[in-house]
Amino acid sequence: MAEIDALPFPFAFKPEAMALVVIDMQRDFAEPGGFGASLGNDVGRVVAIVPTVKRLIQGFRAAGLPVIHTMECHRSDLSDLPPAKRNRGNPSVRNGDVGPMGRVLVVGEPGTAILDEVAPLPGEIVIEKPGKGAFYATSFGEDLKRLGVRQLVFAGVTTEVCVQTTMREANDRGYECLLAEDATESYFPEFKAAALAMIRAQGAIVGWTAMTDQVLKGIADA
Repeated sequence: MAEIDALPFPFAFKPEAMALVVIDMQRDFAEPGGFGASLGNDVGRVVAIVPTVKRLIQGFRAAGLPVIHTMECHRSDLSDLPPAKRNRGNPSVRNGDVGPMGRVLVVGEPGTAILDEVAPLPGEIVIEKPGKGAFYATSFGEDLKRLGVRQLVFAGVTTEVCVQTTMREANDRGYECLLAEDATESYFPEFKAAALAMIRAQGAIVGWTAMTDQVLKGIADA
């Protein structure tokens, strides 16, 4: 069994059982004028990780390992957008409203699309999720079973919300999870740091963390 140099201890993995999950690398979360920026966030933090996420994706593709993408989005009629989510807070633009890049987080709208630099290739799985976690109201669990995947490497945004939520969902379902530290980001650096600490606390209670170079080296050496 191969290993990735990780925290809190090395991550033992089987390449034939591993996939990369890239969470919500969407225009609305990364570009000026998108939903993330409308909330007053510094989207430059997300933009900064794009080259690293791209390199991680390319490494998995080169190794012949599955790459799965997720998109947070809703149906055009908003039937899967509960009021508790739409009405929370006081943003200038809400989910489903028309923004600079079309209706915010609605399927098929320009802002909902995954960034070109890390876009899925034909045949790669794309999970359209209405919630924070990728398992809720999606085919994600069935897709992983069909692929024979039991170990997941995570990248994407934001670390403390959709990434950590999906990792916790996966952990509860028996998957072993590793987060690429430099391929994930938050609008708030202190939130990212806290999420990383929580994930690997108490002997990897949720999962492991490692740098992208360590992940790619482990895969290459396997």
